[in-house]
Amino acid sequence: MTKKTLSMHYVSTHDEAKELAKGIKKFWVSNCGCRERNGKCKQSRMDVCVAFYSPDVLSGSNAHTIDQKELNKIFKEAEDKKLVTRPFRSDDRKTTDGLCFCCNDCCSYFADREEVCDKGAFIEKTDMKACTDCGICEDACFFGARIMNDGKLEIISDECYGCGLCVDVCPEECIVMKKRS
Repeated sequence: MTKKTLSMHYVSTHDEAKELAKGIKKFWVSNCGCRERNGKCKQSRMDVCVAFYSPDVLSGSNAHTIDQKELNKIFKEAEDKKLVTRPFRSDDRKTTDGLCFCCNDCCSYFADREEVCDKGAFIEKTDMKACTDCGICEDACFFGARIMNDGKLEIISDECYGCGLCVDVCPEECIVMKKRS
């Protein structure tokens, strides 16, 4: 059996990302490299790349320190603007060094899926009996795991990366995140 090589980025829910940052007193934030390369983002502000231990791992300009209170504002914006949290690992893949907050407007990962990104620890589970096929979750899923087909919601579980944005937007509250097996 071959050991899977971990990618630089992986997906997490917002709650998992908050846990990663827990206990850290000082952070660095910079402009998102994707947003800088691709122009103004229609979905969120520029300064959403966060490093936990050193600004050297950030890809954008204007790196500066922030505290937990400022990080909480970024988390709030990520929730409000439906940004996917994509933690990034150290070069040796032994630690998580920070967080990217990504969208499908300007982020390279969603524009060009050539970049490898690991799926998160969780996967969606939808109570299809409670689902009203409203389609709101389809718009929230940047990964294409939720699609409307002839007025009915279809879920392609293999495409779920575990971000949890579908949970946040579901008016019926019929989606939960479960540990991936």
